[in-house]
Amino acid sequence: MNKKSRLLLSGLALSIGFSMTSAPALAALPSSVNSQTLPSLAPMLEKITPAVVSISVEGTHTSKNQIPDSFQFFFGPNFPSEQTREQPFRGLGSGVIIDAKKGYIVTNNHVVNGADTILIQLDDGRELKAELIGSDKMSDIALLKLEKADNLKAIQLTDSDKLRVGDFAVAVGNPFGLGQTVTSGIVSALGRSGLNVENLENFIQTDAAINSGNSGGALVNLNGELIGINTAILGPNGGNVGIGFAIPANMVKSLTDQIIEFGEVKRGVLGVQGGELTSELADAFGYTTNHGAFVNQVMPDSAAAAANLKAGDIIVSVNGKPIQSFGELRAKIATLGAGKVVALGIIRDGKDYSKKVTLKSANETKTQEETLHKGLKGAELANSNTNGIKGIQVINVKKQSPAARYGLQTDDILLGINRQRVSNLGDLRKILDSNPTLLALEIKRDNQILYLIIR
Repeated sequence: MNKKSRLLLSGLALSIGFSMTSAPALAALPSSVNSQTLPSLAPMLEKITPAVVSISVEGTHTSKNQIPDSFQFFFGPNFPSEQTREQPFRGLGSGVIIDAKKGYIVTNNHVVNGADTILIQLDDGRELKAELIGSDKMSDIALLKLEKADNLKAIQLTDSDKLRVGDFAVAVGNPFGLGQTVTSGIVSALGRSGLNVENLENFIQTDAAINSGNSGGALVNLNGELIGINTAILGPNGGNVGIGFAIPANMVKSLTDQIIEFGEVKRGVLGVQGGELTSELADAFGYTTNHGAFVNQVMPDSAAAAANLKAGDIIVSVNGKPIQSFGELRAKIATLGAGKVVALGIIRDGKDYSKKVTLKSANETKTQEETLHKGLKGAELANSNTNGIKGIQVINVKKQSPAARYGLQTDDILLGINRQRVSNLGDLRKILDSNPTLLALEIKRDNQILYLIIR
């Protein structure tokens, strides 16, 4: 501790001691100045804080380690191909009541993922068990339900597309398990993506302090309306540095409505590949705007192809609401749901057009295991475009399948086969059509590159 720090601490201790023994009692602060009431968030918070809950979870994490084939060679074919370990865990987070009559609570998927027991603590001190109705890992949203709970209060969701940078924002949650805490700030940015927090990113950025345990809590406006669900922070060691992120309320509503109706998210697919519209790209195509999503490929038999979208188009709005980036477009389309009719505003050859598109289901982009190489049987694959990296994502791997025995895992991204780059399922099929005797798979897993050899 330097000399200046010691002086500051000593001065603080002295002032505390003086105030306890010698300082006169402070007069009550005035409630108004010049007949004007002093501004306060208290009246608004008194209405909405009962709708923000604390969540504690317990469960067991299961990890699997692949056992080398040499063990089976020495110990026989009945020797297990993988080792399973289970480790109990506990976690804390926050949630928001969005329907008081039905007891629906929205939170983050990562708060309740893998939990066997979900316990909700209400603002009035009651503790109740909750049931997981459904969740979506790619957008990090989960919906819970309280059974036979009365006297609940809910927060009204607002149209988050009307938010502007500079609007005031208030975060309510349970940081570090301390209990309900309120912080305030402004909307710092909109449509944030590329943070590699979730696969679908269209975040509201705020400088309202958000810390560990705030996940799943409420971000509200000054009217006490929900504008977002707090989900992530950007800072060293998980501490707040004035950069927090929330999932917009419109995205939350679309996802929770699908979970309530179908029990799952019916993800919508447009069928385009593209990227951000940079200033250099805009200049090259003669565009005067650098906001929007640039389309560099329209997939055959896709929703975009049926609506006559073309490579070179710039998508600038969805249902009349402007978009800033390809990441924002991807997140909005994916969360609107399959079968929805969407109005897209596009710029083509310097002219404005409007296209109505009926979104297809994401399931239609998946491949069936029967058409795969024998070593890939049991793996469910789909096209992927995460952070501008195109490849093939492993959606699911069946236990004891050939794919599982060779070491494929859910969420692996397949980037190449036999030194050939693969950007989509079409590239994979072309390679498999040549009937290779061996597959050297280049895999991206947890920000690491590895190779799996399949025979």
